[in-house]
Parts: sequence; C-alpha cells; structure tokens
Amino acid sequence: MKDLENIPALMHDLGKRAKAAAGLLATASAECKTKALLTAADAVWANRATIFEANAKDLEFGREKGLTAAMMDRLELNEDRIQSIADGLRAISGQDDPVGEVLTEWDQPSGINIQRVRTPLGVIGVIYESRPNVTADAGALCLKSGNAVILRGGSESFHSSQAIHACLVEGLQAADLPKDAVQLVPTRDRAAVQELLTMTDYVDVIVPRGGKGLVGLVQREARVPVFAHLEGIVHVYVDKSADPQKALDVVLNAKTRRTGICGAAECLLIHQDIVDGLGSDILTALSEAGIEIHAAEGLKGPRGMVTATDEDWGKEYLDAIIAARPVADIDEAIAFVRAHHSQHTDCIITEDDAAVAQFFGQLDSAILMHNASTQFADGGEFGMGAEIGIATGKMHARGPVGAAQLTSFKYLVRGNGTVRS
Repeated sequence: MKDLENIPALMHDLGKRAKAAAGLLATASAECKTKALLTAADAVWANRATIFEANAKDLEFGREKGLTAAMMDRLELNEDRIQSIADGLRAISGQDDPVGEVLTEWDQPSGINIQRVRTPLGVIGVIYESRPNVTADAGALCLKSGNAVILRGGSESFHSSQAIHACLVEGLQAADLPKDAVQLVPTRDRAAVQELLTMTDYVDVIVPRGGKGLVGLVQREARVPVFAHLEGIVHVYVDKSADPQKALDVVLNAKTRRTGICGAAECLLIHQDIVDGLGSDILTALSEAGIEIHAAEGLKGPRGMVTATDEDWGKEYLDAIIAARPVADIDEAIAFVRAHHSQHTDCIITEDDAAVAQFFGQLDSAILMHNASTQFADGGEFGMGAEIGIATGKMHARGPVGAAQLTSFKYLVRGNGTVRS
C-alpha cells in the first residue's frame, strides 16, 4: 500500500485494483461467491473476541468525541449483534445469484431473439458512518451481485470495520476470489472521501449511508453517480379508525425498539377525533417508555411534554425524542407528510381500507406501511438478507438496496445469420 499521507495515490491504487477485481468477479460462479460468504460468516463468529477488542477501541474513541447515546448504540457491538452479522452473511449467501438472471425475453419478426439479463454495476464506493455492521452488509451484497467495492467507514467505527473486513477477505481467499474485490479505505482522513467521489475512471456508483450532512456532501461533490440514502424523517399517522391495541403496539415499537436507526418514527400525527382518548394513551405510553415528546398545541398527554416549534417538523432525531401534532383528517395528514418527509418511510394505522388506499396512492415515499412498525424498513426484514441502504431517489434502485438492486442489465441479441432489410 502506498504512503497513507499521499491520499490521491492511495485512493487511485484502491480504484485500480478494484476495477481489475470487478472484471474477475463479474464472471465468478455462484458457488464461489457462496463459499466466500459462508467462510466469512464463520470467520466473524470465530473471531468475535478480536472484533470486540476492536469495537472497544472505537467505543472509547466515541466517548472521547462526545457521541450521543443513540450514536454510541449504533456503534456498539455485542454478541447478539455479532451473531446478526454472521447470520446476515449466511442469509445473503443463500439467496439466488442475480448475475445473469434473464429478466425478460422475446422474439422479433426479423428473426432475432432478445434477452434482458442482469449484470453487475462494476465498482461501488460505499461511504457510511458509525454502524460497523455496514462493512459486512455492503461487502457481502456487492460480492453477491458481482461488484467490487471500496468501503469507507466512519472514523468512529474504524477499528471494528477493519476487524470485520479481515473476515470478508478470509472468505474471498478461501474461495479463490480476488481479495481486492472488497477493499476498506485504511485511513480516517476525510480527503479519502473527497477523492473517492471523483474517481470516475474506476468507480461506477457511490452509495452514501448516513446523516443529512454526509449525504448532502456526497450529492454536492460527487462526479460519480449516486444512490441517495437520505435521512429517515419517518411519519406515523394514527387515523380515527385505528385499532387501539394495534396503534399502541406499532407506535411504541416504531419509536422505541431502536431510536437511532433510519426507520425509527420521528413524527406522530394523530387524527383530531381521537386526541382525547387513544391519542392521549399513546403519548402517555411513549412518555412512560422514556421518550421525550415535542407536542403541538391541541394534544393531551402526560406532564413534561415539550412545546413543539417549527424546528421539530421534518427533523430526524435519531434519539429518544418524537414530535407529535393533531391533524384534522387524512387529507391534512398526507399534506403534512408531503411537506416534511424525506421520502424514506411513512405509515398509516387504520382499519379503513379507503384510507389505506388514499395514503398509499397519494404519497411517494420509498416505503409505505399499514399497521406495521416502521422499524421493518430494513433489507433484512424484506428478505434481502441485508441492505446497503434505503435509497430515497427515484432513479434505478429505490427502497432497501439488496443484491438485485446492485445490478444493471444488458441486452443479449441472437440471430442466425440474420440481416436487417
């Protein structure tokens, strides 16, 4: 590896090697990729003590940096989370290989046969913040889809990401695949990000996974195409016909299961007809669960609710805080969501089928939910094994980005000496 102080040389070396690896990986057999992922999963579990040691260094760094409790939770690895990383690798290994899949096929009157088939994107750059499990998820999904990847983890997860990356490399080597297929930027220097964003000769797409600041930086400065993963400004609307128990269960889980993930509910909209009853019960339950409520005028709930300001609408807290407000009806709820969401995930709780149809039809979020916790906004929960992120843009991939979404397609045209008249 070149001198870490020469960031342009370092990054271009990574890019050159990734591009060479991508050429080999594009034609790798499904069996080889499966073996690499299963070996990596075993290595993660076998080396969990080493990963814990690395994570302890990152947690200490995070404490010194003054990370919030929610960010520390995103950073921390325990035995259950290590098990989840290994399980995710195995789940991805067991999925159908998307490369070469025939999406559609037809014959033309001219005599030619045309197939549209999945093909890898090439080299993917993934830039992410504190969650070290993204190292495994992104590396595995890129490998499964036949792409080489350059991973640039956050400075907070630097040591944990290195330990997990070593397990992925062990899997690649066991399967006789190029170890450069999954590379990790070996420096915290932010200049590496700037360089990665402009490496059009080597990188085919950038996937940013993190907060508004990171995604905004990438969108402003990237010369490489971007799959945008915007912040999760997630709304839950409780309609007047909501089932009380379902509403309590869904709202509490959507907010409290893990407050620091992008699928956590950040804004609660309550139909004005149920403000005094179910609405008050939900707010009380949230408060008892340790959630700070920033409430608009007209809501009734426990003591200690904070008066909401304009700053609370359209805000991703990633913390034990939720904004709440009453709405006159579903039309106002939809209008409010449109004005303040990030097109990530939004949910309606109701027993009214017409309300569901209206909510689903008039909102354009990447994920829309009915009577289900927004914490299901996750590629693993969608059956993808894991995700590289939740894409909120409208071009190419949208919603959870799994292996299939990390492919493009090409046309294979066959004839038999066929000529055009």
